Amino acid sequence: MLWIALHLPLLSLESFAATLSPELNAQPLALMDAHRIVSANASARALGVKPGLKRATALALAPNITLGLACAARDAQALTAVAHAALAFTPGVSIEPARAAASAGAAGLEAADTVLLDVQASLRYFGGLPALLVRLQAAFAPLGHRLHVVSAPTALGAALLARVHPQLHCADLSVLQRALAAAPVWLIGPGRAHWEALQGMGLRTLADLQALPRSGLARRFGEALLSELDRARGLRPDPREPIRLPPTFDSRLELFARADTAEQLLYGAVALLARLVAWLAAQHAFVRRFSIVMAHERHRRNDAGLPATTTLDIALAEPSRDPAHLLLLLRERLAQLELPAPTLDLRLLADDIARRAPPNNELFPTPQSEQDGLTRLIERLQARLGPAQVQRLEAVADHRPERASRLRAADARIRMPVAADARIRMPVAPGKAGTANAAAGPHAEPAAMRPVWLLAQPEPLPERQTGPTLGGQPLQLLSGPERIESGWWDAALAERDYFIAQLPGGALVWIYRARLPLAAPASGWFLQGRFA
Repeated sequence: MLWIALHLPLLSLESFAATLSPELNAQPLALMDAHRIVSANASARALGVKPGLKRATALALAPNITLGLACAARDAQALTAVAHAALAFTPGVSIEPARAAASAGAAGLEAADTVLLDVQASLRYFGGLPALLVRLQAAFAPLGHRLHVVSAPTALGAALLARVHPQLHCADLSVLQRALAAAPVWLIGPGRAHWEALQGMGLRTLADLQALPRSGLARRFGEALLSELDRARGLRPDPREPIRLPPTFDSRLELFARADTAEQLLYGAVALLARLVAWLAAQHAFVRRFSIVMAHERHRRNDAGLPATTTLDIALAEPSRDPAHLLLLLRERLAQLELPAPTLDLRLLADDIARRAPPNNELFPTPQSEQDGLTRLIERLQARLGPAQVQRLEAVADHRPERASRLRAADARIRMPVAADARIRMPVAPGKAGTANAAAGPHAEPAAMRPVWLLAQPEPLPERQTGPTLGGQPLQLLSGPERIESGWWDAALAERDYFIAQLPGGALVWIYRARLPLAAPASGWFLQGRFA
């Protein structure tokens, strides 16, 4: 067996700091419980603020310190996100239960802050322990937690050593037992509960405990002390119940200060999206739709019938779990949202997911990757401008170029066909650029070459010696005619012969003349489009 313990020594402080701006995070920051400091960041510790100080003392040492309240529920949600991220590497993930407070005379339990991974069966798949550790660090980086990473043959041994070692790897039981022998006695639960008695007896390390008679230890401190020590050293079985993923994602985050603008909401939204991505990665899934629920300030809810919450739904054209893409869509939507009242609480909900193979990492772009890029571009434009403001060309079964396509609202979920022959250009809407095929059906012959840009109205061309000119320069006909006879049914008859012509400088244009002089309002040559 091989277990990896992920200990989060600053879990409570980091889960609170996730809602703060980078400016506040760089300043002194501390958490309180019962009017005493329980955790402080590096800036606060540099000014002398440390756990155990009273609130007034901390303010005297650091007048500009940001103080928050410790919250077990907030810490539990943050730890759950770490466990979900670990499930992407092994199904054997469990959370080490809360333990007795470490300080002498302290009562109650410390919050659970260690995640255990049974990785023995995963080592070969990920290329060994060093490669797996690199992957783990990359997966947990978006959650923003400092980690102590320890691997050992037993779950409890790894969990205990992770509390005192930032990084340690015990290859076998003998190495683990030597590391435990030098560990402080307060690591195990009974050692914390009987800290003062053990100190009085001169017992400071687990090796000191092991040197004493087991029967005497059991009578004085209880059988639990020996049981926990044996389980850590691999002398007793230590079964663990793995966690199970919830069927839907539901995570809540209370903001430190009320948010009056959408930009202020993004600090908390980034943390929630990181948790969502961890939940998706644990089941190799991608989200189709998610919602952000913003709970407004209570004393403003009764003013002018303001709603208690505002819900923002984000629907994706293609399922995704890319945090940068999800954040980009959320940022664009929030930029258009006008909050009816200040927001104090954020909640992210997601239950519409898709399970499929992850995308391949391609060395060179492929039609599939290019289509994915187009889909994300359309999603971003729709999020910023609105769905009705982003349009696409739709082919129409009509041979007349000016009627061969029409504009419709773009739907990023529709896959655009990729022409097998890039030389075939289809007619597009007048005044628009594109390559839509107008009249060709699934079994039609390939159309002739068409320009990518058509004029909104055909432009008459002067003639010189019965030949067309453009800008005073004669045009040389290269190919044609391509004959079009269509529109007799809607009083817009078109009987034209189209040619591809070239200017002396090499530019290509698309021109036509009426096949019969009476079939057009005016006879002569006309410019219909230009080739790119």
